[in-house]
Amino acid sequence: MRAFFAFFQNSLLEKERLAMLDIGYIREHAEEIRAAARHKGVAFDTDALLVCDGRRRLLLGETERLRAQRNRLTREAEALLRGGRGRKDGGGKPEDDGQAAVNSKTAEPAIAEAGNAEAPTPAAAPGTAAAVPQGRTAPEATEMPGVQAAERPAGIAGADAAEAIKARVRALGGELVTRERELAETEAEYRRLMLRAPNPPSADTPVGASDADNMLVKTAGLLPVFGFKPLDHVELGERLGLLDPARGVKAGGPRSYVLKGAGLRLHHAVQRLALDVLEARGFTALEVPVIVRPEALERTGFWPGGEDQVYALTGENRMLAGTSEVSLVSLYSDEIVDVSEPIRLAGSSPCFRSEIGSAGRDARGLYRVHQFAKIEQVVLCENDPAVSEAMLQDILENAEHILRLLELPYRVMAVCTGDMSLKTHKQYDIETWMPGRDAYGETHSASNLLDFQARRSNIRYRDSEGRLRFCHTLNNTAVATPRILIPLLENHQREDGSVRIPEALRPYMNGLEELRAPGREEA
Repeated sequence: MRAFFAFFQNSLLEKERLAMLDIGYIREHAEEIRAAARHKGVAFDTDALLVCDGRRRLLLGETERLRAQRNRLTREAEALLRGGRGRKDGGGKPEDDGQAAVNSKTAEPAIAEAGNAEAPTPAAAPGTAAAVPQGRTAPEATEMPGVQAAERPAGIAGADAAEAIKARVRALGGELVTRERELAETEAEYRRLMLRAPNPPSADTPVGASDADNMLVKTAGLLPVFGFKPLDHVELGERLGLLDPARGVKAGGPRSYVLKGAGLRLHHAVQRLALDVLEARGFTALEVPVIVRPEALERTGFWPGGEDQVYALTGENRMLAGTSEVSLVSLYSDEIVDVSEPIRLAGSSPCFRSEIGSAGRDARGLYRVHQFAKIEQVVLCENDPAVSEAMLQDILENAEHILRLLELPYRVMAVCTGDMSLKTHKQYDIETWMPGRDAYGETHSASNLLDFQARRSNIRYRDSEGRLRFCHTLNNTAVATPRILIPLLENHQREDGSVRIPEALRPYMNGLEELRAPGREEA
């Protein structure tokens, strides 16, 4: 599979390409979008979008032309009728009569247009309104073809011309209704396609088909060497009175669990440690809504495409979020923000995922469950690839620092295109060593989305020149639990069945240094 790797050879920071996923960028870089869809394994038809966009622009122009034509003719008809009333009533001032004559000049071209929209406007002939000095009445200025001014009452020409124009306006109205309906249908299809356009991956993202093609960036920490047969986290949890999977399934069904006693305290301890680390590094801690609106999932790029992973509330148009990222980004939707310093957020929330498609995989224990808790990092920064790349490295380092405090061995992987979501530009996964699996298991995921989410969410800022621009957004796990309890228990187990608590966690465990089975004295 390694032979499948390929690397784009452009600059890491890609200063020449901001990859803003607007339609202008897609038009100019259609082949890049096609490649992004192909490498990410996304079913997206770039050509269909471009055709739809062309039709949309054509219909926009046509409807705007029809509206302008209708509005102009309506004004002309109103002017003719006002002029006709003034002459018929005999109460118009000389200057009113002169203006009526000037207004009546428009009747003839308007009638011609009613029969042929492309008909040229006839030039003014001697003796017509155009040749009449301002303030003088000229009966011949209002003549209609085949009718002499002396043979009709004053004002009839204006009324007849106005009726002709009104008939043309009605015809335009019907045509406009048809075009507006076509435009609405085309806009709906255009929006559907745009929501499925993939964010192009970064130049240094490896090309691959699945997580098997992710590339090793670094390893940290030493793998434990046991002089005994180690237990997995389920056996340890049950023996130490920390975990009760059977009763969890009894209450919640598959992929449910119960944490109890020191297991629950450990679950809270890792979250409190993560929050303290992030707050010390300039993050604002928030507890945010876990019940969210559908548009929040769409704005953040989880929809379309991830609907089957979300629990919906029956009878309500709201869902349970699988990460606080959804709410954290949505807090700033439709706002102009100040990112002279990046906005750093630490969200604390329960999370819910249906895990559709995972049947039979990781069904044992705490690795893949429907309900969990997470401390999430989200950053909003200026629209500069160098800045967002630096922020990506920062939030990656935050997660690594927490793992070092937990004294856990881990590795960092560059995620390949085929293992990336639609919204992601660049991604790292952190995998922590889990002795019970005899393998590394994913515990963190750090992503740079450029302006993909901000464009959907309409989150903007003013740059140094005062121009409005869309922010870049990034996210990474700080800690997700109970999954992190797997390596925590398994790596720190001892031959006597106890588990050592890392020093960084002890202040959050009331000074407890180790976990032992109930009834056994601490060493």
